[in-house]
Amino acid sequence: MPLRTPAAVLVGPPAAGKTTIGELAAARLGVPFVDVDEVGDRYYAEVRWSVARLVERVGVVGRLAAEREWEPARAHAVGRVVAEHPGAVVALGAGHTSYTDATHLATVRAVLADVPHVVLVLPSADRDAALDELRRRSVATKGTDWVRDGHDLLAAWLDDPGTRSLATATLVTRGRTPDASAAQFARWVAAPAGDRLDDR
Repeated sequence: MPLRTPAAVLVGPPAAGKTTIGELAAARLGVPFVDVDEVGDRYYAEVRWSVARLVERVGVVGRLAAEREWEPARAHAVGRVVAEHPGAVVALGAGHTSYTDATHLATVRAVLADVPHVVLVLPSADRDAALDELRRRSVATKGTDWVRDGHDLLAAWLDDPGTRSLATATLVTRGRTPDASAAQFARWVAAPAGDRLDDR
């Protein structure tokens, strides 16, 4: 029977490797790859939001308040991307699983409930080592350390209990090449339902 949900969803903080692993794994599995950060604007527009509006609101109320205002649109985008991409591998940006309002987290939890694999990607099992590596990658590839208005967004995303509660498994990439991480993830996705997922 064809899947009615994505085959798998990758979650985690920025620079964890979700897009790279997702693209490589989707190619191995022969399924589409969808990054919500790339397609989200058309879903945000359905509820009168956009990344441009977020940037505008950041200038008015600050990053943290603007992120809170944007939460309903992010939760909406998760629901739409999951509904529109059955069988795909989907990557969710960090903000799409991290919410200050429990109502929006509950919405996303319900949307992801039937997805067979919701995998948290981390560069290390050690929290401080993971944060250091994520910061290094973010500065190198995104040009930001994610500290805004005295608040460390990267640490908040890494430590977010809501994101961790959504995951059905955790993929730690330390000591692995991107291709090896993708191969492990693809094995999980291809495994029969009910198999125990070992990160090794």
